Amino acid sequence: MRVVVLGSAAGGGYPQWNCRCRVCALAWSGDTRVAVRTQSSIAATADGEHWLLINASPDLRQQIIDTPAVAPAAMADVSSRHSPLRAVLLTNGDVDHVAGLLTLRERQPLTLHATGEVLQVLADNPIFGVLDPTLVARRAARLDETFEPVPGLSVTLFAVPGKVPLYLEGESVDVGSEGEMTVGVRLEARGRTAHYIPGCAAVTERLRERIAGTDLLLFDGTVFEDDEMRQAGVGEKTGRRMGHLPIAGSDGSLLALADADVGRRIYIHINNTNPILIEDSPERRIVEEAGWEVARDGMELRP
Repeated sequence: MRVVVLGSAAGGGYPQWNCRCRVCALAWSGDTRVAVRTQSSIAATADGEHWLLINASPDLRQQIIDTPAVAPAAMADVSSRHSPLRAVLLTNGDVDHVAGLLTLRERQPLTLHATGEVLQVLADNPIFGVLDPTLVARRAARLDETFEPVPGLSVTLFAVPGKVPLYLEGESVDVGSEGEMTVGVRLEARGRTAHYIPGCAAVTERLRERIAGTDLLLFDGTVFEDDEMRQAGVGEKTGRRMGHLPIAGSDGSLLALADADVGRRIYIHINNTNPILIEDSPERRIVEEAGWEVARDGMELRP
């Protein structure tokens, strides 16, 4: 199995286009301790030829340009149009995970997988009708049922604590509910496993049991501290209110997963305010000393 990190940042990317918080200011100034990151997305394959795109970032076109493995092949036996991306899987309906579907509208055969509730979100928005239904088949994936979206790669979706997308929120928001709106992904090929969980509002015992024994864990690293955006002066919402468990704190993911039975562990979906983006920051050292890595665009992983 090969997993490529196409985008490692949260919604807005890093640096965010209109932000000069302390962390973003370093990127705008060209500081070498930080690296530009696009919005969260990964791709996985079992054979190196047929790739599954997991979440379609608004930055998808640039991600494909930057990643030769998922770019159109230059071979004599392919037509003038080609893509090794044969299927797409969505973990939720967030803008930073579905907007890139519009980039895939140029009549390329694909299969789009998501839970029934997320597919309904797409169906309710006519803009996604640009995906020609004769070429892009939509397949509802049931929770806890394994399927094979590309040859040799088995996938299982499972509910994790989360919430509905921001644009579907009402006056009250149920943060932490488990259902079809926020899911994690289990990938398996040739006896190796990986788990991708870019959005998670809490680490439950059930979640710990699900990831036990995995060779690779890519987990929600959106904010380091719950009130990080407030401290940075860029917003009032906490990480938990946005459906993202902070890294630090007595019930943050760092402690909640400290003794989890997992192999390589990597934080992904990192907000532009998060100081772990700075290579020599105290926060970066904290997560690295605890055995975690910080995802970067272009990172190739072989669980």
